[in-house]
Amino acid sequence: MHPGKGERRGRVTARGRQPSARALEEVAALLGDRPTPLDMLIEFLHLIQDRYRCLSADHLAALAERMRVPQALVYETATFYHHFDVLKEGEEAPPKLTVRVCESLTCEMFGAHRVFEALKGGLDPAEVRVLKAPCMGFCDRAPAVAVNHRHVSAKDHAAVVDAIEKGHHGPEIHPYPDLAAYRKEGGYGVLERCQKGDLTFEAVTEALNEAGLRGLGGAGFPTGRKWGLVKAQPAPRHVCVNADEGEPGTFKDRFYLNADPHRFLEGALIAAWAMEAENLWIYLRDEYPGIRQILGVEVEALENAGLVPAGYIRLRRGAGAYICGEESSMIESLEGKRGLPRNRPPYVAQKGLFGRPTLVNNVETLFWIPEILDKGARWFAERGTKGFKGMRSYSVSGRVKEPGVKMAPAGSTVTDLIEQCGGMLDGHGFKAYLPGGASGGILPASMGDLPLEFGELERHGSFVGSHAVVILSDQDDMKACVRNVMRFFEDESCGQCTPCRVGTEKAVKLLERDDWDEDLLMELSRAMTDASICGLGQAATNPLKSYFKFLKDL
Repeated sequence: MHPGKGERRGRVTARGRQPSARALEEVAALLGDRPTPLDMLIEFLHLIQDRYRCLSADHLAALAERMRVPQALVYETATFYHHFDVLKEGEEAPPKLTVRVCESLTCEMFGAHRVFEALKGGLDPAEVRVLKAPCMGFCDRAPAVAVNHRHVSAKDHAAVVDAIEKGHHGPEIHPYPDLAAYRKEGGYGVLERCQKGDLTFEAVTEALNEAGLRGLGGAGFPTGRKWGLVKAQPAPRHVCVNADEGEPGTFKDRFYLNADPHRFLEGALIAAWAMEAENLWIYLRDEYPGIRQILGVEVEALENAGLVPAGYIRLRRGAGAYICGEESSMIESLEGKRGLPRNRPPYVAQKGLFGRPTLVNNVETLFWIPEILDKGARWFAERGTKGFKGMRSYSVSGRVKEPGVKMAPAGSTVTDLIEQCGGMLDGHGFKAYLPGGASGGILPASMGDLPLEFGELERHGSFVGSHAVVILSDQDDMKACVRNVMRFFEDESCGQCTPCRVGTEKAVKLLERDDWDEDLLMELSRAMTDASICGLGQAATNPLKSYFKFLKDL
């Protein structure tokens, strides 16, 4: 008797493509005895990708069967993210080695296209795959190249070739203060005061409000007020850390997570305590494998020391999607789905992760919290200048001698930052700057005395966002800069809404012409700004608008 439809080897199976016994065994070996809730889908896709360098249709079908979800759901999730290589029927797995060359603005300014062509033409394609990639968060090392999991500055071409030839493909782990070192300096003392009741929720939020701490991931919303809004919602609640800094020019989260991971973790745990959160989730961009390794080790150390219950902190790995820096997209990704922005209301503070009230903060915001509560609100507030409160961390890259994360008082100007970076590169004159990454617009050097602070640049059609500052010089083509960032938005549009999906594509085509039709481009820009669902489409044309307003005659 032959098995009926939907039956195979004595068990009921889903209709459609049937996974091979081998694929089922391989997926089972990777997953082990792990539970298989939907929120683990992206983690499981990473396991397969890491092991086999790709995602075959057979493995996707086997994963769907193991998780008891439709194959279409697994496929649509896998194909949404850049870092998953989904094979077509009959397609072979990519080579063991993949070299990614960053093509974002800062890297392109320093010759990324020449690096790409040199590597593409000088390496055996059967052994090494060379790809272009969006911003990797290593703008201070431009042009940046990733050899599998190791990032190398292509300023030293020999270093790239050496990494390839010698097999130096693992992530870099720089020295950092571990749990023992952090506790020796009084670390987690503020968290213990909160847990013992020495600090109340009201006292903590009052201190954050007095300090003037704001969301430093881009929105600038007052932190204490945000905590109060979420806490007013009924339990259970979640806390999610947005560590998916994908804005071209931004790399300050990488700096803080490398330099002092436990200061950030203590701030995150204070936030979780304040919200009485069921879990603390950390969504980390996939471009930071070294930091993922550090956090994995140190979270385990916290569990072993009894400072957090096992499994309370849940570290999740992004998969290469800029849109997941938007909080509702990040939450969709944490739930194991495509990172499509949600329509609002309801806001994530009301209905976020798994439909529960959710607090979302970024890394730098949480990093400051232990120090503010330990040293006092005035200590932080009085470090600002020109009437602004607090300190800011600026990711500075481009045509300066010493790029990197620069600590400066809130209200600092680009002129201050250039001076802190040792001045312009020899032979370069300051011409323009991006005050807030790719989406923050481009301002001329004549506006270099504006405070780089929330609410100060909006009247000029710009904003500071995550404080990613890219310095342009008189040797940079302003039109080429605008084209570069618009191509980034075209590539990174999630495709959910027509104004952004079609608008970014049309904008790129119009910008590739020799003569730019200002009226048509501005009409397109207005449509995208007014009708796009989320900030990507709404802000994508800011550099274009800045060009016509300030730069076309320079």
